[in-house]
Amino acid sequence: MSMGLLGKKLGMTQIMEENGNMIPVTVLEIGPCFITQIKTKDVDGYYSIQIGYQEIPEKKSKKPAVGHCKKANLLPLKYLREIRINEGDVSNFSTGQRIDISIFKEGEYVDVCGKSIGKGFQGVVKRHNFKGGPASRGSMQHRKPGSIGGGTPQRVLKGKKMAGHMGNANVSVQNLKICKIIPDKNIVMVKGAVPGGENGIVFVRYAIKKQRTK
Repeated sequence: MSMGLLGKKLGMTQIMEENGNMIPVTVLEIGPCFITQIKTKDVDGYYSIQIGYQEIPEKKSKKPAVGHCKKANLLPLKYLREIRINEGDVSNFSTGQRIDISIFKEGEYVDVCGKSIGKGFQGVVKRHNFKGGPASRGSMQHRKPGSIGGGTPQRVLKGKKMAGHMGNANVSVQNLKICKIIPDKNIVMVKGAVPGGENGIVFVRYAIKKQRTK
C-alpha cells in the first residue's frame, strides 16, 4: 500500500546537518486529510480509499461534491485523491477518519507528485534542448528544428520532438528524504526539489522503490 497525503508546496530553503553541511530542502504543508469514501471489491471491483484536503464553504462547492462529503459527515473538501489499498487494510480505515502528518517519520523516503510549472508554447531549443542552426549572419536556421519528415516513410513519425506546449504536466519525483517534520504546523521538509510553483498542490506518499522502516 502506498499511503500518502495531499498538501501544498510552500517554497524552498536550506537547513544545516549535524556535520555542518547545508542541504537544500522543499517545505511542504501536508494534511490533515479526511477519508471521504472507502471502495470495496464487492461494490466497486477493487479496494481503495478516497481522501480529501482543504475544507471550503458549502456555497463555494458544487451540490454533488457537498452531498458526497456529507455522507462521511464532512464539510466540502476542495481536492480529492484515491489511494489503492490491499484487502487486509480495509479494516484500518473508516469514512470521516482524519489522517495527518504522523504517518511519516524523519529519515524515511517519500515520492512527491505534483504539476510542473506551465511554460506555454515553446520551440525545440527550449523544449527539447536542440542545439539550433548556425548563429552567423544570413543563416535563417537559428532556432529551427530542421527536417521533420523526409526519407522512408515519408511522413512525420508519432512522438517526433517538435515545438509545442511545455510544462503544466503531472510529474513525480521519487526517493526524497524527509529531513525535518514540524507536527504542530503540518510541515515536512524534504531534501531536493519538488515539481510545481509555490502553493501548488502535491501528493506525498511512501516511496515505492525504497523499503519503508516500520
